[in-house]
This record gives sequence, C-alpha cells and structure tokens, in this order.
Amino acid sequence: MERTVPNTGSEAIELYMRTYYSLMRSTHQIQIESLIETHMAVDSSLHELSRSTKPDVAALIYASLRLPPCMTQVDFVMLGQLEKSFLNAGVSVTGWERVSAAGRRRRMHFDGVSQLAVFVASRSDIDDLIPILTAYQIEWNKLHALLQGEVAKLFLAQHVGRQTLLTEAERNMLATALAIPSDDLNRLEQAWGTYFVATLQAMAESEKSLRVKQTAGSVADYRRATSHWWDDLMETVSDSVDLENRPVYFVSSNTHCLPNLLTGFVLREDHALIDYIFAPGNERLAQEYTAILQDTGKTSIHNFLYYILKKYLRDAGDAPHRLLEEMEREIGIKRVPSRHGSDVEAQVIELNKLRADWIDPRLLGGGDLTHLFGTDAVILNIDYPLGLAAYELLMRVTEQVTSLLGVYVMGKAATLNARIGDVMISNVVHDEHSQNTYLFANCFGAEDVVPFLSLGMALDNQKAISTRGTFLQNSRYMSVFYKEGYTVIEMEAGPYLSAVYETFRPQRHPQNEIVNLYGVPFEVGILHYASDTPLTKGKNLGSNLSYAGVDPTYATAIAILQRILQRERDRYGARLLAAQQNGLKPAEVLT
Repeated sequence: MERTVPNTGSEAIELYMRTYYSLMRSTHQIQIESLIETHMAVDSSLHELSRSTKPDVAALIYASLRLPPCMTQVDFVMLGQLEKSFLNAGVSVTGWERVSAAGRRRRMHFDGVSQLAVFVASRSDIDDLIPILTAYQIEWNKLHALLQGEVAKLFLAQHVGRQTLLTEAERNMLATALAIPSDDLNRLEQAWGTYFVATLQAMAESEKSLRVKQTAGSVADYRRATSHWWDDLMETVSDSVDLENRPVYFVSSNTHCLPNLLTGFVLREDHALIDYIFAPGNERLAQEYTAILQDTGKTSIHNFLYYILKKYLRDAGDAPHRLLEEMEREIGIKRVPSRHGSDVEAQVIELNKLRADWIDPRLLGGGDLTHLFGTDAVILNIDYPLGLAAYELLMRVTEQVTSLLGVYVMGKAATLNARIGDVMISNVVHDEHSQNTYLFANCFGAEDVVPFLSLGMALDNQKAISTRGTFLQNSRYMSVFYKEGYTVIEMEAGPYLSAVYETFRPQRHPQNEIVNLYGVPFEVGILHYASDTPLTKGKNLGSNLSYAGVDPTYATAIAILQRILQRERDRYGARLLAAQQNGLKPAEVLT
C-alpha cells in the first residue's frame, strides 16, 4: 500500500544531503565551507539564526555538546568504520588520545595536534555529524568576528588560563560585546565549563576552516563493522552463555537502568546515597529530596535515588564501583564494551541468576521469581545506537539468535504535544529512511508506565517519525507532520521496525509503503521519553539529564523488565501445564 504521509516540502533538506554525500565520494578532503550555503537553505529548527550575523547560541551549544572539547584545535576530521579503515588511509589512530563528547556517544580519537578520527556506525552518523560540524563552524566564525572588538580583546587578554565562572558584571559586559543575551551567555558558559574562556580565546585567534574526509562508507563497510561488534560479543560471553542458542529478549536502552534495577544497589546502599544528598555542597539535591518526601502524590523516592546514583558514583571513589560490579557478576550480568568500531556497549543478563531479594520490588508486582529458576532465557541489552545503526545491529542479532522472544526499545525523542519528562507510546511510525509507515501492536500502554512515573504523564496511541538527523528538520517539516497527527520525532524506531520486518518476511523491507507488522511472531514494544520540545524554543534536557529526564528513563525501564518477567511467567505456566498433562510434578518442571 502506498503511504498517506504528505510531501513535507523538504527539497532543501534533500539538496543538502545530496550535496555532502556527493562531495564525500571524493578521495580527497572536502571543505565544510562548501556546505554552508545548502546548510543555511534548510532553515533548520536547530539553527534558526544560521543566516544571521548574530550568534545562534542554542545551535552552538547543541553542536559543542556533541563534539569533544579538543574541537578548538581540530581542523581535519576523518571518518571510518574500523581501525582498519583508518589504516588503509595511512593513519593509525589506536595510539591517539580517546576523547568524548558530553552529548553524543561516539568513539573518537585526537592526535593531540589538529586531527580528529571519528568512528561511524551507519549513514545516520554522517547525517548527524556533517550538519553539526557545519553549524559549529558557522557559529565559531560569527564569534571570531565579534571577538575582535576592543572590549572582548581586553577581557581575553586579562584572563588567559582562567577556568572560573564569570561574575555577573563580567557576564553582562561580555554579553553586550558579543551581541548575546546575558542568559544565553550563561548557558554557553555552563556548556563549555572550565573551557569557556579558553574556547573564546581560540575563537578570537583565528577563523575555523574544517576539512572532512571519509575513509570508507559502503554498505559492506558498515556491515563489516557490525560483524566485528557481534564477534566481540560472542568471544566475551561464549564460555558461559550460548547466546546463539538460548531464547533472547532484545532490549535497546542504556547501560545503567537495567543493571541498577536488578542489582538493588540503590535500595541496599540508600543510607550512603542519603548521606551524599545532605553533604555540604549538595543543598539543591537535599531540597529536591525533601520536597519529594513531603509530596505524598509521588509514587516512589526510588527514581530520585537512581538519579543521585550517577552523581554518587562519580564522587565517591572506587569502592562503590567495585561493589556494584561484584553485584552485577553475582546475578549474571556480563558487560561487553565495544572494542572495535562504533561505541555500542552490550550487556547479557541471565534471568535464572536474578535474586528476588535484590531487585527493585516494583519489578515483582507482588509476585516472586520462582518461574525463573529453570529458564534458559537471557536479556541482550545494548546501549541505544544512532539512527540506521539500529537496523544494522538488530539485523545482526536476528541473523545469529535462534529464538527471539521480544524486541523492546527505550529512547529519547522530541515531542510536539507533550512536556519534557513525559513518555510517548506510539503504534504508528513513519520512517524517513525507507519512507515506510509502519503499523504495529506496541505491547505497552500508558497503564504500564504511569505507576512508575513521579513527574510526567504517559501518552499512548501516538504517531512517531524516525527522522534522518536532528539538524535535518525545519518548521515546515514539523508542522506538516503535526497536522497529520505525528507528535513524536526520534531516530531509531523506524530502522528497528525495518529490521523486525525482515525477521518474519521473505524479502527485504519495502520502500514507500504502509507496512502492517501485526503478524510478528514475538513482542515489540517501543517507549520514548520526551527530551526536547522543538515548538518551545530552547527547551531540552541538554547533555546531563536532570531528574525530569531520569525519572521517565527508570519508569520505562521498569515497564520493560516487568514485561519480560511476565512473559517468563507465561512461558513457565505453559511448561507447567504441559508437564501436568504428561504426569510430571511442578517441582520437576524447574529442574
């Protein structure tokens, strides 16, 4: 069936993408400068002032948080899938410094001088990174011109090496010199942290003129990288878990929610976390904690303690980390960091090793874990990938795993009708990559999430768009879809559903069709929590999630784990019934 989603008038977006893909076919470096005109023509919702001489602080912050701090020194960016990709181009990046960005999980290496090597997992990394680099260069050069003024030059000359925050007077003075509202300059200062003055000094010294080169970029290259990821996973777990021949629940989430809920670390170490909350310097956390305790409408203090846990582990030294690792090993959680290519950690969780006295009691729903004693099922949890990498990774899993029991996806999304921290549950997904509109039976409803949300609300029966990139959207793009009832904008659901299609149909996923996935022989559940509200300017969770962002991540993670445990109860019940029909006793089923 042909899709009913209207033409979004995205000709400028298509032209932009055609331009950078055609340029990147070159064996030589390309200049970001050559993309600025087509970038501006998009009128991206994330870069509304791209054409203006005024700095677009929101776009600069967004780009800065998704690039490493060493970007102030970088003028050449190389893209590749594996170490071999760079070696074939004459560069060994393994000895370079590993660097990271606050707001984007991506493997990157810096040579210490001016070159950055970036590992890409799919075409979506290109659609994400090239607009980010272009926006970064545009805004850098705007500030370069403004920093030539006498007031700005004098300030920078007097504060070489400064790492402390600006005073209010300094901030107001510098904001005026740079034609930036003082509040926006404060947000920029928070984003750059101790690098704030140093970054401004680098901007003042010279214009940015970035060059990019792709060392490899075929479909075969991306699939080769995914193959290495699977081989690393199997090599790590094969001695104890025959992943290919055991029933698997596939989960795409993050690396902390599921282990934290299953180890019970927060519940058994709550005294240490509460001491940390009330320690000097954490007054704001203490106020939040006290307010939650006093609000009887809140469902649980546990989600707030999970929010505190990350901060506690950051500040408390090595001992809590070692204790948490020991707990994970005891209940059969195996972490498999990515050793090659893109940065996608995996976790294998053996359900028959979980302890009812450890896990978050909300997972039990008043029951126990008796039904898990004899199960051979495992959870394969991966750190959610970007865009089309989701398709590649799930396809690799479904090719290798004999029995797939469910696919569950938890991720961030922009929302056009909800608030930051709300949870959206879609049963229609339009995928911009395939141009397919997928209809599927989402196994989750609002009632599965609401009991575990302390702050937001859950909206089911929503419609989502899987876009090709965060910068590859504009106001017309969003408004056209919004008129058709599409309220969730994200990047992974469509690619995941394309892979789901290929697990039970004898052909590759189609293009530009309405695709019915109601016949899938396993469960599919997709949950998104709102991290951005693009119709409300400047509202997003940023790089470090506030409690408004952590609360829905744990609410959705609980819903996923509850669903898996319930599925295992159903499987155990079916085995028990079959055993009784064959004259066996219940105890014999568990053995």
